[in-house]
Amino acid sequence: MKPLLELSDVRVRFRTRSSFNALLSGIKDPFVDAVNGVSLQIREGETYALVGESGSGKTTLARSIIGLVEPQQGSIRYDGTELVGMSASAMQQFRGKVGAMFQDPVGSLSPRMTIRSLLAEPFKIHGLKNRDLGQEVDRLLEMVGLNRDFANRYPHQLSGGQARRVGVARALALEPRLIIADEPTAGLDVSVQGEILNLLSRLQQELGISILAITHNLNVVRHISDRMGIMYFGRILEQGPTSTMFSQPSHPYTLALLSANPEPDPDAVINRLELRGEIPSLYDRPAGCEFHPRCPFADSRCSTEFPGITELSDEHSYRCHHPRHRLVSGSDSATE
Repeated sequence: MKPLLELSDVRVRFRTRSSFNALLSGIKDPFVDAVNGVSLQIREGETYALVGESGSGKTTLARSIIGLVEPQQGSIRYDGTELVGMSASAMQQFRGKVGAMFQDPVGSLSPRMTIRSLLAEPFKIHGLKNRDLGQEVDRLLEMVGLNRDFANRYPHQLSGGQARRVGVARALALEPRLIIADEPTAGLDVSVQGEILNLLSRLQQELGISILAITHNLNVVRHISDRMGIMYFGRILEQGPTSTMFSQPSHPYTLALLSANPEPDPDAVINRLELRGEIPSLYDRPAGCEFHPRCPFADSRCSTEFPGITELSDEHSYRCHHPRHRLVSGSDSATE
């Protein structure tokens, strides 16, 4: 199936010093690589979850997709159209095809605007003057399970779950084919998280939208995603079908993340793997495989040679010199 969104070798760099300061300090490369060679695909109607610790580059990658950050390398294609290098006016039109949900449910909504104004704003920004904005607002509120009375409220009058529903409605206002959901359940109680995830699943089935879900919550990933990618230090270390990644992870980092996640089955046998230390600084990128300072299986090769991509199947791949290939539940079947 042809991908709706396709990223190939995307690299995003940020300058850390001015050219003059770098010259005085003798620094030849005054940049950090927030995203370093990421490739992934999202198909029509599927959910792809991007998982990793804070600072792994997930949000920067999402911002590059919608043109808020310009990649220095690589390709981002939406429905066959190249987005990298696109003109400002063309990018403005493209953004109408992609809905965005932000991390803070309440903070992402302007406190000075009513819910009616917030939901009508996308139509005004994109110059859709032939729409009945009152009907559009009612339609969007009904779509996310809120009654019309909410149109007259302000964000501070909403609960976290209600604010998130407004965020979903706003993201869907222009009938996009792709939603980028950055931590869609952040700050919500567990019961409310379930409601929002069920809402997204229902809307995806009804509307046929694709979703890029950015999160560190593996319970969210298990609930809504078809495929997932594990991101670390600006790179994807492993990606594949969600069911396979949960049951048979190959990269030690994937296994460590799953080990730290609560297991709902009390009878499951989990191969626990603990990481060393904290994620390194982007200002001091380790040589070789960037994960090796934290990996219990690392050797001298890992500290000097970055691993290439190994394809386990058409859908499942990883970057590691010493993959574990373990079953998360059942018997331990670790192999090198």
